Amino acid sequence: MTEVSSLTGRLLVATPALADPNFDRAVVLLLDHDDEGSLGVVLNRPTPVTVGDVLAPWAGLAGEPGVVFQGGPVSLDAALGLAVIPGDEGPIGWRRVFGAIGLVDLETPPELLGPALGALRIFAGYAGWGPGQLEAELTEGAWYVVESEPGDVSSPTPETLWRQVLRRQRGDLAMVATYPDDPSLN
Repeated sequence: MTEVSSLTGRLLVATPALADPNFDRAVVLLLDHDDEGSLGVVLNRPTPVTVGDVLAPWAGLAGEPGVVFQGGPVSLDAALGLAVIPGDEGPIGWRRVFGAIGLVDLETPPELLGPALGALRIFAGYAGWGPGQLEAELTEGAWYVVESEPGDVSSPTPETLWRQVLRRQRGDLAMVATYPDDPSLN
């Protein structure tokens, strides 16, 4: 098997040409990427469902907007918590994925994590790729791969994240942020 260079912690930004409606203008944070596949969450798909509606104990700790995000098309009935916790050590119930970002065990009492949390976001579902599947999509030009920033996970304006991430890139990639929502109207 060929070695896969890990993209864990990086962002996948959907190109305007990506035809899958699940990922139209999506910004995906990769939480795991190796030769067995990839897993991430879509950062810019807020739903109208509040965190309090489905996970009431966590509602007070969720960042703005305090809603559940659709993390991807896989396992929409499962919740996944991501939290930014600064420093070297995280509390019980939090597992570092990369940098200051980690997964929250939503079975842990929120009061154990609350004092340490810098930001919390709840996702319904995730985006997943089998072995080699993401690499094939990258070769086809479906995604831009860019560096993530800690604030991407907790952006208070997730609906503008696609343009924000592209705008901060260097060179021609920054120009893609000006791509119209409907190119036929151009």
